[in-house]
Amino acid sequence: MAQKSIFIFFLFIVFSCSKTDVFEEPIIEPTIIPKEKCVDGFAGEYPCKDYDLISQIPNSDFFGAGTEGNDSWGWFDETTGKEYAIMGTTKGTGFVDITNPTKPIILGTLATATEINLWRDIKVYKNFAFIVSEAIGHGMQVFDLEKLRLVTNPPEIFTADANYTEFGNAHNIVINENSGFAYAVGTKTFAGGPHFVDVTNPATPKSAGGYSAAAYSHDAQVVTYSGPDADYTGKEILIGSNENEVVIVDVTDKANPVQISNIDYANIGYTHQGWFTEDQRFFILGDELDEIRFGGNSRTLIFDFADLENPTFSFEYLGKTTAIDHNGYVKGNLFYQANYTAGIRIIDISTIGNKSIKEVGFFDTYPENDNAAFNGTWSVYPYLPSGNIIVSDINRGLFIIRKSGS
Repeated sequence: MAQKSIFIFFLFIVFSCSKTDVFEEPIIEPTIIPKEKCVDGFAGEYPCKDYDLISQIPNSDFFGAGTEGNDSWGWFDETTGKEYAIMGTTKGTGFVDITNPTKPIILGTLATATEINLWRDIKVYKNFAFIVSEAIGHGMQVFDLEKLRLVTNPPEIFTADANYTEFGNAHNIVINENSGFAYAVGTKTFAGGPHFVDVTNPATPKSAGGYSAAAYSHDAQVVTYSGPDADYTGKEILIGSNENEVVIVDVTDKANPVQISNIDYANIGYTHQGWFTEDQRFFILGDELDEIRFGGNSRTLIFDFADLENPTFSFEYLGKTTAIDHNGYVKGNLFYQANYTAGIRIIDISTIGNKSIKEVGFFDTYPENDNAAFNGTWSVYPYLPSGNIIVSDINRGLFIIRKSGS
């Protein structure tokens, strides 16, 4: 009787898996043992609060000696469940499998399209990476991230799958994943304003115009609007950080973008980069040069965008060091701010409506000092499902950190 039961169970398994089904061994979450736990204010040599160092890869591992880091982004492969870090450097871009974050694997590198340059920026859409640089004639490299699944002998030397050349150099690239449009900023086209690119078919990007009326845009965020201003619900809205002001532009009609409003603030050093809160009510802005030009601690500016036609300054937040704030991103009620020599700062914004936010954690990738200087953390990517956080450092490369105990 027992043998018959076993045979019936075997037949059930066989007929449950048709010939068209592919059995794939599920990815088992590794036990995360940090390289250095945050204990008594330090994770090894790095000052910290409530965030552990999981792993770190020096810049030289990507392109050899003399390589410096810059921007970073991430990619979650929904097909395989794997997670990847994309690391920008002066010499090109590195692609790292961080599914097991304690043992990151550099799968390969994509060299710069033209020449070495300090600035490189990356965004991801539809399993493709889009890469720009201020290198002369660089254009926009397009790289199919699904090729990372096929790497068997890392690290490989990759080539771009396409190169968009309607502009040469660009400072940054922004993508609205809801619309399938990319926005290159800081190009030599459209007076440095946003250059529109249709990337709905990522391998064949197409020019879609641009906007020059607000002049040079250093950085931007573009959203399909769902915030409190009902007049613009469903519209595609660009928030530009434009050196000396913030501009709000309706870019729904690419042939006829319309500026909605603009706003400045006191003690402008360099209006650098900002990000909406998830309810699209408040815009959190970093000024890159105010700490140098005016002194004081890291200053973050918060604007109330409840009425897009009449934006108002709400309040400012001062950090705990004199370091320069750089790129910042919102996830839930947390604002993750790259803070150069002070590393990555994690700020609770749950009470932003009461004109109050507070730092709740940090990880300092540049332990030498917290001076107002251009060393240390460049950017941060906090959006991976695992909770692991990607941090790129100019001097020390790629860091993977994680909230202690999570």
